[in-house]
Amino acid sequence: MNPARLVERIFKKFLPSQFTIAVLLTLFTVALAYFFSGMEQEGRLRTILLYWEKGVWDSGLLVFAYQMMLILVLGHVLVLSPLVNRLIAMLTRHATNTANAAVLVSVATMLAAFFNWGLALIFGAVLARKVGEKAQEEGFPLNYPLIGAAGYTGLMVWHGGMSGSAPLKAAEKGHIADLMQHVPKAEASAFSFPEFISTQHTIFSWWNLLLFGLLLVIIPVVLYALGKKVKPTEINLKVYNPESPGRSKISGAEGLDHSRILAFGFAAMILAAFFIRYGSELAAFNITPNMLNLFMLGLAVLLHGNFRNFLNALEEAIKGVSGILIQFPLYFGIMGIMSHSGMVEDISGFFASVANAKTLPVFIFFSGGLVNIFVPSGGGQWAVQGPVVLDAALKLGVPLPKAVMSLAYGDQITNMLQPFWALPLLGITRLRAKDILPYTLLLMVAGTLILVAGLLFL
Repeated sequence: MNPARLVERIFKKFLPSQFTIAVLLTLFTVALAYFFSGMEQEGRLRTILLYWEKGVWDSGLLVFAYQMMLILVLGHVLVLSPLVNRLIAMLTRHATNTANAAVLVSVATMLAAFFNWGLALIFGAVLARKVGEKAQEEGFPLNYPLIGAAGYTGLMVWHGGMSGSAPLKAAEKGHIADLMQHVPKAEASAFSFPEFISTQHTIFSWWNLLLFGLLLVIIPVVLYALGKKVKPTEINLKVYNPESPGRSKISGAEGLDHSRILAFGFAAMILAAFFIRYGSELAAFNITPNMLNLFMLGLAVLLHGNFRNFLNALEEAIKGVSGILIQFPLYFGIMGIMSHSGMVEDISGFFASVANAKTLPVFIFFSGGLVNIFVPSGGGQWAVQGPVVLDAALKLGVPLPKAVMSLAYGDQITNMLQPFWALPLLGITRLRAKDILPYTLLLMVAGTLILVAGLLFL
């Protein structure tokens, strides 16, 4: 049996919805804390539930959840702008067969993903859809599922890019101290936790840029080779238009919604505030979630030209965050149990006992990939695994930037196996998960080889 088909059947048969998975993981964590933590036996369940509730409503983590949702929504809003749509139309002109279309879609999507994962997710989906429509209109043979897989490749490089949750949060002053506050002082006294880890040493480090460059070359080469071998598929698509229809009549105060002057003036104010507030950090290549979101907000208003177009795009984009809106607090509850019960220190100690300074990044990579299958959120995963990763890295003398990026690489690579973030793409392209999985699994294997080699030898 084809391995990709087998994996797809397993996903369909044994994995429920992502919300149900979050609930099951919560119950599993409660059971682990009850039976294996070192807490006092009397009132243990009550204490665990209090830890869970404290994590769910942790104010710092809720701010983080809102930051991540804005990254997705504003990236989506940007890709629905007329300028980006014209760019997509220009790109599709060069698609004439499966092989060159797969290269075009994958390269454009991965470049977009380095800037913003939400932008890349929708950009890649729309670009793949437009290629399918062009093939249908002009009648040239195309393997549409392979093009859909190419449109998803941004999710295998995003966490090493400018919107990566782990490196961005680590770059915020005070975040590491907040994240590590539940590590016992006795364990942490010998180590000095930095106030922040600049993205200059993570996202913009020479070794991360080199690995991204290798993926940017090798993944399209793999897709090109596949495109030469696969058979064309039948395509039956209606013309896709992401823009919401405007109103034919404008009257009264509604004219303000359509005012280009007002929109441009507001966008100019946002961008001016951006450069005043973040100019020095931008010059130092230290990107944070607030910086990225403020820039994308100003750019989105500017590119849409008026508030009505912006709000129409926002209404479409906001549908994509419903899942993470309710799932993030559940993962924060898991973090609350793990951190307050002492499980974080236990796991960190296990890492330190089975790994060394050379192999720890690889252990982090594979653990991050495994956890991502069940916790498909880079932000939620950093919240849960971040303390474990940093504590183990400090104990074994592994550079913290490398530890952060090891988790980021593991998280991003199994997106090619985990279909949660593919849902927007599947909706836009009208493909099914089982259509793209055979190809994304091959890409995951190729990406894993590149990233593990990089962690071992760079």
